[in-house]
Amino acid sequence: MQVSVENVGKLERKLTVKFPADRFESQVSARIAEMGRTVRLKGFRPGKVPTTVIQQRFGDQVRGEVLSDLIGSTLREAVAQENLRPVANPSINTTGRPEGGEIAYTATFEIMPEFPEVDVAKLEVSRPVAEVGDADIEKMIETLRLQRRSFDEVERASADGDFVMFEYSAQAGDYRFPAEGLERAGSVLGSGNLFKALDDVLTGRKADEEFDADVEFPADFRNENLAGKTAQCHFKIIKVQEPKLPEVNAEFAQLFGIADGDLEHFRKEVRANLERELKATLMARLKSEVAEKLADAYPELDVPNVMVQSEAHGLAQGSVPRGQQVPPQLVEAAAPIARKRVIAGLLMGEIARKQSLVIDRSRVAEQLAAIASTYEEPEKVVELYNRDPQLMSGLQNRVMEDQVAEWVADHATTTVHNLSFDEVMRPVSA
Repeated sequence: MQVSVENVGKLERKLTVKFPADRFESQVSARIAEMGRTVRLKGFRPGKVPTTVIQQRFGDQVRGEVLSDLIGSTLREAVAQENLRPVANPSINTTGRPEGGEIAYTATFEIMPEFPEVDVAKLEVSRPVAEVGDADIEKMIETLRLQRRSFDEVERASADGDFVMFEYSAQAGDYRFPAEGLERAGSVLGSGNLFKALDDVLTGRKADEEFDADVEFPADFRNENLAGKTAQCHFKIIKVQEPKLPEVNAEFAQLFGIADGDLEHFRKEVRANLERELKATLMARLKSEVAEKLADAYPELDVPNVMVQSEAHGLAQGSVPRGQQVPPQLVEAAAPIARKRVIAGLLMGEIARKQSLVIDRSRVAEQLAAIASTYEEPEKVVELYNRDPQLMSGLQNRVMEDQVAEWVADHATTTVHNLSFDEVMRPVSA
């Protein structure tokens, strides 16, 4: 086998490989002979199909399969021989025909870059830490009560937290919504389902009350004919209902899978769930911090374009409705962020390789158990991951990223910030 390498870009390589045509023909003959012993064709006894018939019926298929197999095996040999590290499947070009007793093909691909010595000691990393307190547990229980609340109709005026069903029309200039009659809607006041100006005009109203009011619609309102405009609105209150929260008792605990209704057991489960969410969020924030600091420290690192494009396409995909084609301009706009992500990912992988970090199987099992616990039949989720190499590989990669982020934090100049549960889980933007 003859191999030559051509640099066609910073990271792009063109590999030319030649192997003896006899090697190809002998494998074709061997496979046709094997088919002659196993194939079943009408009019022939098993194992008695003539070679000429096999060649006539299956020759092109066999030659294509053998060529594909030989390209795959020789390419792996050539890549290993030249100490190359491809980042994606290559583009193969070949006629597949022997010339001068050899069959040649070219494989074009991008390789991993040459990495600098990553000095994590120079990185300044901010690491948040937090704990779940009793107040956080009680707050979550109140949230669970709100989620299970019922509503009873009342005759009094509406107040914050009440459900109000109403009918309305809105007139802005020549535009009226709806075109005729009234539109029916309903919402819990103060919940954020409606905008504040509408909540305000619905507060203090009783059932059967009709009134007019000028309402300023927000700029992002879903009806573009009303968005950002002040409309003259007519309202009719259909009904007002006040919330009724369930008692925190055995019956309430049973709603969340606590079969015996024991409240202490229930609170322990709430704490465990909050601690699991907190741990995952803290790790996500640490990984994001480490990734950002690594990318900022090595912004000039050459990275494979195929990886940047794939990452940019994934980012852009999240900005368009499902099933729609991603516009090229969105992919282009996402490229700078994608490049930073690729730099960070490659550097984290290089750190894992250089430091000989080994996947922690106990953490894989722990994360798999955490994922499975969110489903009704967790054992089936565990079984699914254990059966699917792709799913398991993705989980293992996430665990390795966690381990790398922690290793970097342990060896960088790291400042620990003590935060509350709410500050971690619901950060407020400046």
